[in-house]
Amino acid sequence: MFSNLGLNIAFRLIEREDPKTRLTLVVTSRTLPRVREVIDQIESHVKKLKRPGIVDYDYLLVDFTDMVSVLSAYYELDKKYDAINYFFVNAAQGVYDGIDWVGATKQVCCNIIESVTNPNYRIQRVGVKSRDDLGLVFQANVFGPYYLIHKILPLLLAGKAKVVWISSLMSDPKFLSLNDIQMIKSDTTYEGSKRLVDLLHLATYKELRKDAVHQYLVQPGIFISHSFSVYLNLFTYYGMLWLFYIARWIGSPWHNIEGYKAANAPVYVANMVDPERQDLKYGSATDRNGREYIKTQEVDGTGATDVLNYIRKLTLEWDDKLKDQITNTRIPI
Repeated sequence: MFSNLGLNIAFRLIEREDPKTRLTLVVTSRTLPRVREVIDQIESHVKKLKRPGIVDYDYLLVDFTDMVSVLSAYYELDKKYDAINYFFVNAAQGVYDGIDWVGATKQVCCNIIESVTNPNYRIQRVGVKSRDDLGLVFQANVFGPYYLIHKILPLLLAGKAKVVWISSLMSDPKFLSLNDIQMIKSDTTYEGSKRLVDLLHLATYKELRKDAVHQYLVQPGIFISHSFSVYLNLFTYYGMLWLFYIARWIGSPWHNIEGYKAANAPVYVANMVDPERQDLKYGSATDRNGREYIKTQEVDGTGATDVLNYIRKLTLEWDDKLKDQITNTRIPI
């Protein structure tokens, strides 16, 4: 899905590819206006690069909280393409319900870096389900994307694809209970969904590698995102930005702040010539002066097999439910 991060992944990917190579970018979003906006921005960026190779654009309207929409996306890709070379999973939906301002003030006063790296004051709704009766954040960030990968696997195999899952700094094991994988009872569903991403990657990358599909796990660090700005006014927005810069200046490697720098790790792994360790999480990092680098993290794999077994069982159930479904989501752009 195209967010500020997704847009910058596209920018950096185009910059890293051979300028003579003809590229096709498939932009995904839930809405047509966002598709048009993103394609216009990418076209503008490409013009500045003055690359001789043509860049073609296509799009998919897909809502990962709607399994019929996910299936329709598969049908469209399968109908139009023989191979896919890159697949970025950038789903990052949350069910936020505001900010605990008292808690935020306390955490900032106690530990500035921690307060803007692992905030404990974001209020998330509990028990939110999709129309498919699945945990909404679970479906949006984990199962919907996994199911699409499951369906388009032949295209990924044909393209010897790089699959890149975008995780998070906030994917600590404490945020997920294996007794509540869909996170129906959780008040940290966003963080839990990213822990599921970590475990799902660890449980699947070796099998994909046997067929020359290389899957990587990355996290973009901390950057300005519009997903939470609805809860901020002008004062608190710039206050947050000020705290980001302070955190970076006093030693945090993760406060990239700019979406372009946050997109470093996703494009870095996508362009690896010789695949490096796939059991690590590759992070976008910057030094105190904003210079980019890649920083890796170990990932605790406890529970990966349990998660994979659960996801595979659910996949079989939805294969059966969707066997007679097809929907055309294409509208002339």
